[in-house]
Amino acid sequence: MKTKEKKQTNQGPPLPQPSSSDLRGHQSVRATFRLSERAIEALSIVSLHLGVKQKSLFDHLIEDGEVLNRLAGELQSMEFDLPDRIQKTFVLNKRTLLSLERVSKAFRTSRDALVEYSVKRLFPLIAEERERHEKRKDTLEAMGDYVRAGERMLDKARQTLGEDDPVYEKMEEAMKALKTAHGFADAFVEKGKIIEEF
Repeated sequence: MKTKEKKQTNQGPPLPQPSSSDLRGHQSVRATFRLSERAIEALSIVSLHLGVKQKSLFDHLIEDGEVLNRLAGELQSMEFDLPDRIQKTFVLNKRTLLSLERVSKAFRTSRDALVEYSVKRLFPLIAEERERHEKRKDTLEAMGDYVRAGERMLDKARQTLGEDDPVYEKMEEAMKALKTAHGFADAFVEKGKIIEEF
C-alpha cells in the first residue's frame, strides 16, 4: 500500500510550496489615507452594490504594479491638492501596501494621490451600474405587474379547477417561484439605491 502511494506522488513534478514571504504578503494591515469624500463614497458603493470587500478592491486597484507605475507617471505632471480630504483607515493586504509605497517612493508621488486616482478608475463602472440600476427598476415594475396578473389567473384557476387539481398545483408552484424572484429583485433594487445619487 505504501509503495503504491509513493509511486503516485512521484508521477509528476513536485507541487510548489508556499514561501513565508508569500504568506506574509497576504496578511491584513491597516493603512490611513486622506481621500476625497467622493473617492470614499465610490469605494463604499462598489463594495456594497457589487458585494466586493474593500480589501479586495484595493488589491485589484493597487496591486497591479504596471498600472500603478503608469498612474504615478501621469500624476508627476499634475498637482494634487484636494482641500476637503478626509482621513480614513482601510484594511488591505500587506503586499498591496508595499506595492503602493514602492511606487510612491520611486515616482516621488503622494500615496494619497495614488489611491485617490486609482479609485477614480471605478467611476465609469459606477456610471454603468447606475444605468443598469434604472433598467432593473423598470424590469421590477413590469415584474410586479406580471405577479399581480399571475395571482388573478391563479385565483381564477382555483375557483374553476379546485385546489387539488394538478394544473392548479403546478400554477401555484410557478407563482411561488415568481414571487421569490420578484422579492429578490425588489431587495436588489432597494440595495442599489445607494448608487442613484453618485
